[in-house]
Amino acid sequence: MPETVHLVLGPGADGRPVRFRVRIDGRPPLANHGFDTDAQGLGTITRHRLYQLVRQHESQSDHTFEIEFLDPGAQAHAFTFG
Repeated sequence: MPETVHLVLGPGADGRPVRFRVRIDGRPPLANHGFDTDAQGLGTITRHRLYQLVRQHESQSDHTFEIEFLDPGAQAHAFTFG
């Protein structure tokens, strides 16, 4: 898994916030959460922008990343890794 995972996200056309959850290997990211998620992997899309979902602090190795949108209307555009 890369050091960070970002995703360009936006709310639906109605502008309502959209909640989401990220997981690493099926578990909350805990200390590896990004700026826009908490330790349990929860975050909210409030406007169109780049969201930092994961910031890995431990040694890098292969992991599975997943995102689940908890409300309808999310717009997802592009992942970046780095």
